[in-house]
Amino acid sequence: MNCLPLAASLLAVSLATSLRAADVPKDTRCFELRIYTAADGKLDDLHKRFREHTCKLFEKHGMTNIGYWVPLENSENKLYYILGYPSRADREKSWKDFMADPDWQAAYKASETNGKLVTSFETKFLHETDYSPPIKPEAGPAPRTFELRTYTTTPGSLPKLHARFRDHTMALFTKHGMTNVAYWSLDSDQKGAADMLVYLLAHKSKDARDASFKAFQADHAWVAAKSASEKNGPLTTKDGVKSVLLKAMDYSPMK
Repeated sequence: MNCLPLAASLLAVSLATSLRAADVPKDTRCFELRIYTAADGKLDDLHKRFREHTCKLFEKHGMTNIGYWVPLENSENKLYYILGYPSRADREKSWKDFMADPDWQAAYKASETNGKLVTSFETKFLHETDYSPPIKPEAGPAPRTFELRTYTTTPGSLPKLHARFRDHTMALFTKHGMTNVAYWSLDSDQKGAADMLVYLLAHKSKDARDASFKAFQADHAWVAAKSASEKNGPLTTKDGVKSVLLKAMDYSPMK
């Protein structure tokens, strides 16, 4: 293999990414990933509450609805969604006002006449990485399959992982037909903040996703970038890469 064209290509990707990062103002918003588990038989009722009440009330109280998704295979009755706030302090005030809103209290009470809709939930507070595309709650050109990926790194490897995404991975994802939607780090007070990357991709379909990753993993540029970044050992822990394939709900701003 001729290494000169490969090296030139990787250098061009790095320079283009650096210029893009310099040109785009940093998004300082606080983002929140929330994952709900609905009670058996209650997921449709939960969607109805979001569709008819919750999303509007979130906006009323200064929260930005980014997107709402369910897994393609949803045996656990999950709902994933992401909200944006100007800051963590604004987030706390918005939720306090939302919970006290008579319209929310009425909608909540009416929706749970026959039992609770949510049995448990998880939440993570996130901030945009310096290389993330602008995070916009907008629909794509057609129905898409989304993919939420979470990486857990080996100790001290998170900066190296960020560098690999910034300088190589994102451009190679684009080359192979994937859309880079958003990249986040965890806020410093969150469990795993020192070793976790969370990001969102979009694909034309599940089949397109599988074909894209197959081509990406076989790409000589990716093989070279991965090898160079891992000369002192893997950047992620064993079983440290998690992926969930998602479809957007009809009421989701991001589709």
